[in-house]
Amino acid sequence: MTFTGASGKLMALRPDVTLSIVKNAADDGRLKKLYYNETVYRPDGFEFKERMQVGLECIGAIDVTLTSEVLMLAQQSLEVLGKPTRLDISHMGFIAGLLNNEVLTEEQRTQILQLVSEKNLPELRKFCQKYALSSNFGTSLATLTTLYGSYKSVAKQLEHMCINDATETARHELEALYHVLSTQGVLEINLDFSMVNDLSYYSGIIFQGYIDGIPTKILSGGRYDKLMRKFGKRSDAIGFAVYLDLLERHSQTDDFINIALPKGRLGEKAYNIFEKAGYGCPAIYEDSRKLVFESPENGVRYFWVKPSDVPIYVQRGAADIGVAGKDILLEYAPEVYELLDFDIGKCRMCVAAEKGFAPDQLGRTLRVATKFPNIARSYYEKQGRDIDIIGLNGSIELAPILGLSDVIVDLVETGQTLLENDLEPFETIVDISARLIANKVSYKFNYDAISKLCQKISTCL
Repeated sequence: MTFTGASGKLMALRPDVTLSIVKNAADDGRLKKLYYNETVYRPDGFEFKERMQVGLECIGAIDVTLTSEVLMLAQQSLEVLGKPTRLDISHMGFIAGLLNNEVLTEEQRTQILQLVSEKNLPELRKFCQKYALSSNFGTSLATLTTLYGSYKSVAKQLEHMCINDATETARHELEALYHVLSTQGVLEINLDFSMVNDLSYYSGIIFQGYIDGIPTKILSGGRYDKLMRKFGKRSDAIGFAVYLDLLERHSQTDDFINIALPKGRLGEKAYNIFEKAGYGCPAIYEDSRKLVFESPENGVRYFWVKPSDVPIYVQRGAADIGVAGKDILLEYAPEVYELLDFDIGKCRMCVAAEKGFAPDQLGRTLRVATKFPNIARSYYEKQGRDIDIIGLNGSIELAPILGLSDVIVDLVETGQTLLENDLEPFETIVDISARLIANKVSYKFNYDAISKLCQKISTCL
């Protein structure tokens, strides 16, 4: 964003420092090692937030030795800021190789990347079935999404997943990197292929850094040769940035798995599943106004929150995991993993109107009343249709009856309320059910405990 300063000089609020470095770096074939300390401005939800970045860029002929040097500097940066820490690595060559081996539209590729980044196996399986994608592709995607651990523990699986030159090259790069770092005795590679970034920007190794107790990544980097080519530069490049302002969001950690449950029938059904899986908490049945309940013997702490607040508690790290409806996840798009479909709280997100209404014959902007403006907007944007969103919080069915709107977008369970008000659903946007979600950082630091919990719950569903 640019503006004119008091002196008449053109000023800029930059979303990224790397772009400026790439643009101005001489493409003379010489190795450049650069660092910076700058303020950037990036969107956080609906607002731009100021962030302080400290980072480095290595530009030139990048080999495995230089890559390992950058990774070791990233690890050392984390250790300076706090402990315990984790540096996770991925390689864009694997996901790019898999996607290029299947005939996909650009929209399908985008959806797959989103589902992989969420570790969303239930929706990935549905997606592959919906578009009749090959079973080998679906299996490879599922493996890549769930693969997590040291290079030694996943090396065999990576070898089996290599199906073309792109995936084979990625595997060889990771293997070479592992050997160099092992020789240095500094860093154990931890792989997480659910880390995906812009395929038009990054071209190889990508990595993210975490500190226990901080609910989001505080370090991010990778190899960005493709960006260099966009600027007409022949050099390769790799770098990372640390987000210093996020260090303030530090919370206490303990041995409990903190679980956010939605108040009401859905939360009670969800708790029954946890209890059946061996994670019961007898105190939760006490007749009191308490909202937090602990079971030290099972290592869990439950607390009741408003259903729409569950993703907030999980994303912000107050809860490690939680149970939320798919409608809430679609509406607010929190940065969380979506691990399991609980198959409870089932309903549909629908478009409904008065009987006989024909939206295609309407000669003006469609008026849509809803409690889910983001879902409605996204749905109609894909159709290329302009809409006027009317935000309501209750009695949505009244809107078309009183002429406030043409249609409504709302949850439909049995359809009885619509029927009694002479309305009918005529388009289903998406099927809804309750999902188990996890904070991305908590998942990494409590991987064994959360994985064990998921396995036990899966046998109960």
